[in-house]
Amino acid sequence: MPSIINTKVQAESDVLPTVEYQKIANKHITKAVGRLRDHVFVSGQGLQVITSDGRELLDFTAGIGVTSLGHCHPAVTAAIIHQAQQVIHVQCAIALSDPYVKLVKNLVPMLEPAGKGDLSSFFFWNSGSEAIEAAIKVARMKTKRNNIIVMQGAYHGRTSGAAALTRSKTSFFAGTGPLMPCVYTTAYPYWHAMGLPIDTPEQVLVDQAVHQLNQVLAQQTAPEDTAAIFIEPVIGEGGYVPCPPAYLRAIREVCDQHGILMIADEIQTGFGRTGKMFAIEHSGVVPDLITIAKGFANGMPLSGIVTRKEIMDCMPAGSLGGTYSGNAVSCAAAVATTDVMMQTDLLSNVKSRSDQIFAGLRAIAADEKNGGWMISEVRGIGLMIAIEFKDPASPITQHHSQGENVKLPSYLNKLVQDECYDRDLVILTTSIYPVLRLVPALIVSEEEAERALEIIRESIKAVSDRVLASSS
Repeated sequence: MPSIINTKVQAESDVLPTVEYQKIANKHITKAVGRLRDHVFVSGQGLQVITSDGRELLDFTAGIGVTSLGHCHPAVTAAIIHQAQQVIHVQCAIALSDPYVKLVKNLVPMLEPAGKGDLSSFFFWNSGSEAIEAAIKVARMKTKRNNIIVMQGAYHGRTSGAAALTRSKTSFFAGTGPLMPCVYTTAYPYWHAMGLPIDTPEQVLVDQAVHQLNQVLAQQTAPEDTAAIFIEPVIGEGGYVPCPPAYLRAIREVCDQHGILMIADEIQTGFGRTGKMFAIEHSGVVPDLITIAKGFANGMPLSGIVTRKEIMDCMPAGSLGGTYSGNAVSCAAAVATTDVMMQTDLLSNVKSRSDQIFAGLRAIAADEKNGGWMISEVRGIGLMIAIEFKDPASPITQHHSQGENVKLPSYLNKLVQDECYDRDLVILTTSIYPVLRLVPALIVSEEEAERALEIIRESIKAVSDRVLASSS
């Protein structure tokens, strides 16, 4: 009998036939995930991914904003291998790991612009949803209050407490109630969600949203019962809508007035995605707590919360934790990722590629004869970019320039997404509205951005031609 310690197990490395993957998946893997396609990614480098049938795709999803340095970045891969050869798992209630502490050392200066030196106390977990759960616990413990206010269209996760805070799609929680109580919803300054015209001035949107927030505090949850207001600086699953700085400042004022914690959910927006290290920096507002995940470990499962020490210190020993929280290999990946972010001109690339992509998309939207007539708005910030299409079900965006005989199909975004996939570009939709989102790795090159724009241009024209032909 061979020794358990010395036995080497040969990992199965051969790629299976695609049909075999599909057979296993269809029989044994839950449909609750709702996969975009039945394709299988077997390798990737940078923004390129290879499927099991040998197809090469340009990935403009980054795993929903996770692989910020692209697939298999050499520095991150090397850090993972090195740590796996040292120690894989150090349970945080038993001991700290070397990369756990080194990650904190990296993050403190990275958070200086967002937190003005105040946000320097950390707890690490595994997923964004878990970070939200931790933030809920901290807010309630610190304030001794129960109620939480969230934004219309918000997405904060799918675990029990996080799902109770989510307001973007009912599919994330339908049929799983009763959800956690004491959660109240207020308006987010997005014209479509507020039922206002697309050209509504930003200040009007802000004024309306502030008015509704004050109504919530007067009619639904008294300030003295309210623990926290959660907000995404760019709402994600609600449509990729940047929050006007004036609204963030108004929330800060309300929180200061009533002793409510302002919690910025930077799970998708953080770590360079918007052109600043954290999206909240664009407003100059300092929140009381930030939730982090996705982009700072470049694909390894890691999340966390960061807050002021006096807030974190309200938590008694044992109130935060988890078997895998702050896993050593994940922390090592995050150390390498944040090293690259701090030591390179990554944010400059984000700005350059953002300018390039926005210019290209706005040119597409202006080209009415080639499909621009289907587009309502191009919006976003940094490399968090959205195209909202016209919607026959919406009284706000159902009108177009092609005449009454041309009938808009529902979900133009999904039709364009399919055309893009046929041309080897992977992009995502978002929200209940017909929105496409572009969320490429932050290392995206000028050539890759131009290739994506050309595919989007061709795809929009193809859908437009089809719609017009079917109406003639």
